[in-house]
Amino acid sequence: MKINRLSEIQKYIREVENVSLDTLCDVFKVSKNTIRRDVTELQKKGLITKVYGGITINQKNPNELFESREPFESREGKNQAEKIAIAKLASELVEDGDVIFIDSGTTTKHMIPFLALKENITIITSNLHVILASIPYPKLNIISTGGVLYRETISLTGIGVISFLKDYNISKSFLASTGVSLAKGVTNISPLESEIKRYLVENSITTSLLVDHSKIDIASLMTYCRLEDLKFFITDKLPPKEYIDFFAANDITLLTPQ
Repeated sequence: MKINRLSEIQKYIREVENVSLDTLCDVFKVSKNTIRRDVTELQKKGLITKVYGGITINQKNPNELFESREPFESREGKNQAEKIAIAKLASELVEDGDVIFIDSGTTTKHMIPFLALKENITIITSNLHVILASIPYPKLNIISTGGVLYRETISLTGIGVISFLKDYNISKSFLASTGVSLAKGVTNISPLESEIKRYLVENSITTSLLVDHSKIDIASLMTYCRLEDLKFFITDKLPPKEYIDFFAANDITLLTPQ
């Protein structure tokens, strides 16, 4: 567990660049003494630099010190047929006149062609791939959240995104995740995006999660919602029985193309 925690702390610092010890305690649910020991170990390895009140990414050579996440283009090419099938199922939940949010991710963007024949659909998104995919379809109304470019997912982030979203009545949100588990819920690797996803779960009428089977039984860095907060769980094949039983017990609709 310590090895896993040290790895996750590295990833977290790479995302936020600098952070206080108190925040690390809150995120990783450990004592300040434990965090101090972890920080000391990472510092000895040359992975971080201690500053007043916290730690920061080592600016000498951050690309070598922190293993980068797999590039978006590489992730997007995996399980593509399955992702398209998931997106098609998700699009069938959208009705004429809906105001929806489409999340960043390698599956969600495939919803766009299936939405093109619907009437008066408004899509709010922070993802540049979704925006670009919508250009050939003039009937789709596209609203961008604006924000700061997050290159890992080619999406826009920042506290201004949540402020922007408060002006809109979103009926349905279609979200992505880097991992799903019964113990940790719906998780994501990016702290910058997790707060946005959390807001959408709490402020949409219905929330749908789009994940292929490779994301199931995986816990990533941060939990942004509980599984029972979802209305629809959309994946490419039936998950393990314990997930099916959990969905049935918590009134979550499981959708698969099989």
